[in-house]
Amino acid sequence: MFWKLFLYFGISIESLEKETDILHKKENRYTIAFYNLENFFDTKDDPYLLDDDFTPKGFKRWNKSKFWNKANKISRAISRIGLEESNHPPVLVGMAEVENKGGIKSLLRSKQLRDIDYGVIHFDSPDERGIDTALIYHKEHFEVLDAETIPLMVQNTNGDRDLTRDILYVHGKLHQEAIHVFVNHWPSRREGAEETSYKRIKAAETILQKIDAIQENRSNIIVMGDFNDDPNSQSIQTLMDTGKFINPMKKLLSPVSGSANYKGEWSLFDQILLSHSFLNYEKDTHSFIEAKIFSPRFLKEWKGKYKVNPFRTFAGKKYLGGYSDHFPVYIVLDESKK
Repeated sequence: MFWKLFLYFGISIESLEKETDILHKKENRYTIAFYNLENFFDTKDDPYLLDDDFTPKGFKRWNKSKFWNKANKISRAISRIGLEESNHPPVLVGMAEVENKGGIKSLLRSKQLRDIDYGVIHFDSPDERGIDTALIYHKEHFEVLDAETIPLMVQNTNGDRDLTRDILYVHGKLHQEAIHVFVNHWPSRREGAEETSYKRIKAAETILQKIDAIQENRSNIIVMGDFNDDPNSQSIQTLMDTGKFINPMKKLLSPVSGSANYKGEWSLFDQILLSHSFLNYEKDTHSFIEAKIFSPRFLKEWKGKYKVNPFRTFAGKKYLGGYSDHFPVYIVLDESKK
């Protein structure tokens, strides 16, 4: 009887089975993302940080209206990451350029995210401007076992320490499978890419030292962040040359696509690297499916000279009211039940 109804409404058994299979796959797939939020400051002046620009009387005229506009926009973006591949919101989202835990909690109180049971991991870093890394995690899917910061000890050419961001390390369980996550925002290229390359190589070496100290066989490791280097840069190769990782982001960089655009050139500083253990496809494990840049139309400039670039919050002093100067990146994992 039911098959007659399907035929009556123009629905074949084959198409119904195909749709059911798609829904089943989406239910067992989960996304992990990284997003540089572009100067996500609160509006308060911290006397110990160089955050004066992002205050109501500062250079950016940063007030509560602008803050909440950005918070709601970022929340909208996060809530939509991976919806084409998964029935679930992202289970983990690494973040860069966040000032403090209070700002992140404001994100999570937004209309788009308030019904998702997200927790926050954040530590203040020695960065002079006060921009840190953080991780939000879906409590229904991820259990935190341990979290700490790993100081990045690098010097400037004058011998003084570069007060840059710490590396955030989180050890937890994704559906009972142990995972080690490193969230990064490596030193910038402000003084030149080659001149500062040694700092980012040191960051890679610091992560490898921590991995060597992890006393687990076949550890599941995720290294995500804004590395301020592209996939072929020496710092990323320092990680890749160990043979411990795959970099599914590498193929996403092209002359017409990336996660950020500077002076007309695309870059892919935002990346997520995975240990080979995510290629095992065994029962009750999480296996890598694909990697993507999340760049829907609402995250882009719609017209003019910078059309298709990320719709950013500021261009110099000019307030644009957008999201960020970076697109989020994400990976899709499948939890095998067979």
